[in-house]
Amino acid sequence: MAPSDMLLVLRCRSSGSTSLEKTVPDTITKWAAGAFCVSPAGFGVAPNVGLTAFQPFFVSLSLPYSVVRGEVFTLKATVFNYLPKCIMVKVTLANSDQFTFKNCDGCVYSSVCLCAEESKTFSWIVTPTALGDVTLKVSAEAERSRKKCGNEAVTVPTEGRIDTVINTLLVEAEGVPQMVSHNALLCPAKRPVSKKISLELPETFVTGSERASVSVVGDLMGRAMKNLDKLLAMPYGCGEQNMLLFAPNIFILDYLKSTGQLKDSTLKTAVGYLESGYQRELNYKRDDGSYSAFGMSDPSGNTWLTTFVMKSFNAAKSYIFVDQKYVVEARTWLSGLQKPDGCIQSVGKLFHNGMKGGVSDDVSLTAYVAAAMLELDGNATNPVVQRCLKCLKTAVANKITNLYTIALMSYTFTLAGDKDMRSKLLTLLDQKSTNEGGSIHWKRDGASDTDLDSVEVEMTSYVLLALLSGPSLPRFGLDYAAGIVRWLAQQQNPFGGFSSTQDTVVALQALAKYASATYSPEGSTTVTVTSAGGLNKQFTVNKENRLLYQEESLSEIPGEYTIKAEGQSCVLAQISLFYNIPPPSDFSAFQISTDTRGRCDLPRPEFMLFVHVKFQGSRDETNMVVINIKLLSGYVLQDNSLKMLNENRLVKRVDVEDGFINIYLDGLKKGQKETFDVTLEEDQQVENLKPAVVKVYDYYQTSDEAVTDYNSPCKK
Repeated sequence: MAPSDMLLVLRCRSSGSTSLEKTVPDTITKWAAGAFCVSPAGFGVAPNVGLTAFQPFFVSLSLPYSVVRGEVFTLKATVFNYLPKCIMVKVTLANSDQFTFKNCDGCVYSSVCLCAEESKTFSWIVTPTALGDVTLKVSAEAERSRKKCGNEAVTVPTEGRIDTVINTLLVEAEGVPQMVSHNALLCPAKRPVSKKISLELPETFVTGSERASVSVVGDLMGRAMKNLDKLLAMPYGCGEQNMLLFAPNIFILDYLKSTGQLKDSTLKTAVGYLESGYQRELNYKRDDGSYSAFGMSDPSGNTWLTTFVMKSFNAAKSYIFVDQKYVVEARTWLSGLQKPDGCIQSVGKLFHNGMKGGVSDDVSLTAYVAAAMLELDGNATNPVVQRCLKCLKTAVANKITNLYTIALMSYTFTLAGDKDMRSKLLTLLDQKSTNEGGSIHWKRDGASDTDLDSVEVEMTSYVLLALLSGPSLPRFGLDYAAGIVRWLAQQQNPFGGFSSTQDTVVALQALAKYASATYSPEGSTTVTVTSAGGLNKQFTVNKENRLLYQEESLSEIPGEYTIKAEGQSCVLAQISLFYNIPPPSDFSAFQISTDTRGRCDLPRPEFMLFVHVKFQGSRDETNMVVINIKLLSGYVLQDNSLKMLNENRLVKRVDVEDGFINIYLDGLKKGQKETFDVTLEEDQQVENLKPAVVKVYDYYQTSDEAVTDYNSPCKK
């Protein structure tokens, strides 16, 4: 039960006493009441008194966190009687079109005696028939009866004769969830514009798992604003990932403030995320002022993460209290890593994928550190910054070819005010750009042609930041930037994020800067969505609702849709498709397999799950690796197993939440094969148990993944 507070101000009568009545929640809650008094005679404090509040007659439900469609589980409702006398109860599970149920063998649901301090459990066998959140409603009623419970007459409470509990159960489809986004940035100022979108399903998918929706928002930042707490469908278990819940709030607040759109409610929500993210990040701070992915459990601080935290903390001080000593300590630690040639030494595991591949890690890292220090105070004459810039100029003179590094350096030299280097790098980048259908971006060598590449998003965003953070250059004005924004907008996922954490942070920073530079409150636009099947849905976007996220579900899957915009202002439209597929067997980057060993004769059956993973990709080693284990319906991780997992030398962290186990590894080398085991035990009995998915993937290159599934050897 979360703590709660009530502040009551009382004014005493001349007799020296007073009273006040308040209604407290009927959930079982312990309250501690204290009082102090002020008067012309002085100040008095009374000792605390305690109060335990609860409903004397109530029902509580026990059910799994989630089940898979087709599984059958036992719903248990326990009725408690804390009245001093016996009652006769009747318990009812409400009918629903979301599930079917049958009574358990020999169970009685009415005229059941329940005497003082007693409880009884009632059960139903439930089979969900719908996907998503299924509502279960159970009522317990104290009946009037002339029957006796033993020798005692039955009573009926004067208040609270009926208690009703409504719980939701998540019902999921079998297989591996997939999502596909089709985005369109439509600017109809000169003439109506439209885009045709085909929703297509793969040859093999889980029937019934498919769903789609269309959404429209009149602001580039609108989708991210709606999902600040879930920009990615990924876990947030380490010091760098936590910053995804922190940094985007700053960019959005800066944008809304600069355009006069910041409302108190938005400010309150974003400040809440900033304050909690700030406190969480301090858990990853080390004694020397640096930060690392897993804090003091790592052998050293991390150059890249310390830089990220330093600049983010400094940017947040406009909205929350940030102890500036943390910023100073981080800068001091980073300055101590500078080598004689001016480059910054990479310390700690460099888990950021973009700073590897074909160049010295130190060059990209130096550009990142220098840009962060310039974001702090804009002082390009600082000796540490000057030496960093010298390191970068040497790399340019040596004909560096890595596009990620060049893009990052273009932003660094823009912040430093070096017009010649900025112009030279942007011209070089323009020659290497990819132009497709009015959009502009930069490709990474070896990137997948089918999956979104996080490095491509990030380096394209750095070019946009370079264009917008300094004076306009010939041929590189807002029209050129608009081509980059068009490509970035097409890459956004349904939550407003992108592929991984750092590309999301940099892209949102760049998009917020562009949105500020091009903001116009005037004009309205009508968006019409039509389909071959006869759909005709209209959305209106104007200055009053430009930040409003408007969404409608789509029923034609597969289907052909047309999105048309007419008006004066730009809109961002997105059609999102979600579906599940059976676990594929062919993966290039990882191998994954499972086996089990059960003890099914125990009162609570349990089994060991062994997960075997191997990295076989083209790189020498991975970035941070996450093993994501979906718990079987009705099963939980055994406490001792969690402890043993945390003691594994390869495991950096284990999180158990929302029906998943997330195991974090520093990384795997090419050809390295490892086995991890967990013990799962039955908590709720579920019949017709469906397999659960196990996935391994590179957190910073999410296209490198492998998936398999498992089931209980004790399956009934």
